[in-house]
Amino acid sequence: MTPKLLVLILQIMIKLSPTKIKDVWLGDSDLLSDERGEFYRVFCEDLLEKVLGKRRIKQINSSKTNDPGAVRGLHYQTGTSAEMKIIRCIRGQAFDVAVDLRGSSKTFLKYTSVNLCAKKKNFIVIPEGFAHGFQALTVSCELLYLHTESYEPKNEQSIHFNDPMIGINWPLEITNVSEKDKSIKYLTKGFKGYKYEM
Repeated sequence: MTPKLLVLILQIMIKLSPTKIKDVWLGDSDLLSDERGEFYRVFCEDLLEKVLGKRRIKQINSSKTNDPGAVRGLHYQTGTSAEMKIIRCIRGQAFDVAVDLRGSSKTFLKYTSVNLCAKKKNFIVIPEGFAHGFQALTVSCELLYLHTESYEPKNEQSIHFNDPMIGINWPLEITNVSEKDKSIKYLTKGFKGYKYEM
């Protein structure tokens, strides 16, 4: 590796920008490309210290969704399993959604969304206290998830993807949803949200 190339790689940055909902961030990665191909940083603890704080990445998962229009979510974990997620699309495109479930938040039950795109190298950071879901916009859409806690089935919770109290405007006609996600009951007016240590 030439010194010039090494300097370029060290200068490749990950940039963060806030969303309309406090504590949810959008990110972009600088891309280094030449005749051989491309290079970019998927994750850098130092560059993401602003949002990670003392959290550490404990689990990395991947999903592949075959059909455009298919929806996964809205999922989250509670208690000691509450987690921050950093999500990228590594193939195709996805409409990614974060729903604020923090009962004391000014944006309680509001959502923010972003089109994650493998070509753009962008990502979203979703902290504890949010439900997450997405809709595949392309064939064979693949997402990469970095989690600050391990998956714990007993602490998994879900919100219905079409819950009228949230009112997500999915960009495509919904073509496929798991039976588990279809069976989730809508929220009631008595839902107070959750308290999380941020």
